[in-house]
Amino acid sequence: MEFDEQGTQVTESSPVVFVTGASRGIGAATAIAFAKAGWRVVIAARTLHHQQAQSHQLRYTDGQLLRGSLTDTAQAIQACGAQVLMQSMDLMDAQSMDAAIDHALQHFGRIDVLINNAVYQDREVNAMLLDLDDDALQRSLVGNVVAPFHLAKKVLPHMMAQGGGKIINVGSGAGQYDPPMAANQGGWGFAYGASKAGMGRLAGCINREWGHKGILAFSVNPGFVNTEAAQATLGLDAELSKKYGATTPEAIAASLLWLVSDASAAELTQKPNLIDLQALIKTKALTY
Repeated sequence: MEFDEQGTQVTESSPVVFVTGASRGIGAATAIAFAKAGWRVVIAARTLHHQQAQSHQLRYTDGQLLRGSLTDTAQAIQACGAQVLMQSMDLMDAQSMDAAIDHALQHFGRIDVLINNAVYQDREVNAMLLDLDDDALQRSLVGNVVAPFHLAKKVLPHMMAQGGGKIINVGSGAGQYDPPMAANQGGWGFAYGASKAGMGRLAGCINREWGHKGILAFSVNPGFVNTEAAQATLGLDAELSKKYGATTPEAIAASLLWLVSDASAAELTQKPNLIDLQALIKTKALTY
């Protein structure tokens, strides 16, 4: 008999969450938060082990790899007493995404929540316009628009067959607003903003087309979050953090858990704008 950190029994009927980009940052914190709440957890990312080098990989300015891996996240989940399945997955590889979903369904028999958190990470996504080439823009769109669409399309028939499910697409204010400063001064680039804008329209289409089948999708904006990726791209003293404030991955994780756990969250999908998670955390006085 297994129990999570809060004493909730984890059983074969416990709900299953599939979290992409779970090797660090928001994804890792979210996977752990769901595990603590008694969920069975599937974690997916490219980085299986610490210091695993990849192509088109975000690094610190000194060339060092970002800290964190799926193995680290899996160990933290196991320490909570929860069940976890670790899946290697690349946003640029449709076959790897299909295999990850198939393995999760074979292992747990269902997926109740898909969290599209993974993002294509390479400094080129925040390149200045005249430094951005077509291939780099294409990679950004594949990773941040095509990949989450592909995963949602893959899992939706299974969710409808089981009676329902929820999908959270982790967007960005970069997909809603113009940058407050140029990309070379701490703002975001066109490739990142354009790709996040495209992703932001996915949840609304899902709700309109399949809401009557028990499907509920959310597009969310976490705001500026102190993650490894943010530190690598913008630094610890980022201009965006100074302008808008920052929160932690754990705070965002608490808000994502609330979205799929509280029935009143469905009301938030009636507006076309992304759900402001930092405002939600304050409004609901969420603890983490």
